[in-house]
Amino acid sequence: MNHNTPLPPASPRPLRHLSHDSRHRVLTAAQLRSHGVSPAETADQCRPGGPWQQLLPGVYVLHPGPPTSEERLHAVLLYAAREVTPSNGVPAQPDADGPHRPTYQEAMITGLAALTLHGFTSAPPLPSLEQIDILVPRLRRLRSTGCARVVRTASLPDPELVTGLPVAPVPRALADAVAGLTDAGAVRRLLSEAVRGWHCEPASVVRELNNAKLLSRPHVVDAVDSLLAEGRAIAEDRLYRMVIEYGLPDPVWNVDLRLPGGPHLGGLDAYWPEQAVAVELDTRAPRQGHRQDDDALWSEYARKREHLERLGITVVYITPKKLRDAMEQQAAVIRTALMASGDRDPAAYVVVLPR
Repeated sequence: MNHNTPLPPASPRPLRHLSHDSRHRVLTAAQLRSHGVSPAETADQCRPGGPWQQLLPGVYVLHPGPPTSEERLHAVLLYAAREVTPSNGVPAQPDADGPHRPTYQEAMITGLAALTLHGFTSAPPLPSLEQIDILVPRLRRLRSTGCARVVRTASLPDPELVTGLPVAPVPRALADAVAGLTDAGAVRRLLSEAVRGWHCEPASVVRELNNAKLLSRPHVVDAVDSLLAEGRAIAEDRLYRMVIEYGLPDPVWNVDLRLPGGPHLGGLDAYWPEQAVAVELDTRAPRQGHRQDDDALWSEYARKREHLERLGITVVYITPKKLRDAMEQQAAVIRTALMASGDRDPAAYVVVLPR
């Protein structure tokens, strides 16, 4: 044999190699074919009492026992993921020869399974879920079957990688989970944990529930009301901690302002009378069927701010998300406003009352 002699085609690996490799015990029909396993051989391996099993259409578990939770998750993703076929004609799926780091196109875990992966203690453990929700684009031609329940969306969110798996962000996963729940207690516990566990802000949850048209369900509305109240309490606590941790002067907390003998100017979460600087938490959240109320609330915010600033009072609006993700930056904004007070004309005299 010289250098110009063509090499013989590579022999497929023996089937026992696939079965014994714990990294690759869930494969698609296309991946098996890339190993030289014909459809007839695959069918023979999956015969009753055989060493393999077909878990979902075109997806095989290469052992006879019950699949693990991890195997079910990978199987659902393999079933729903879009195959990208490069110019060589080989589907671009996880390579059974390489590291087990699949790239799943246009598919991600959502619903209760996603919340469990995000660490929610109020979500059921994975083995107890009969079906795993999988989020795909609306136009994908897939059907729910076996342990895979297809959830469609007009616009896929950017997935978050959790233990190497693409998982829907918490607000979207919550909406998909709540869509299938009728237990008011279970809905309330999930929404509460989302905020208490600092997974996301109430406004982002309400936005997704609104988009999913779930805010017409009474048990969801009740849970959202509790969520918003709890979210405001948590934001107030963060604001209090920010003042302490970053050494800001002590304000007066939760006050109403009035002109002497005049009208009510509005409530504030924190106020520094000597510097005439105010902080208000923006905890608005969109509500289905309440667009006019939302617009009216925003107009009220704007009117109050304009009125206070005409009186020489600087108003700083802070969202709960900014308090959570950029507390130091928000403290710097307030500190700058306090330091700049000496360069401004004195503010009008106002009466400060407890709220």
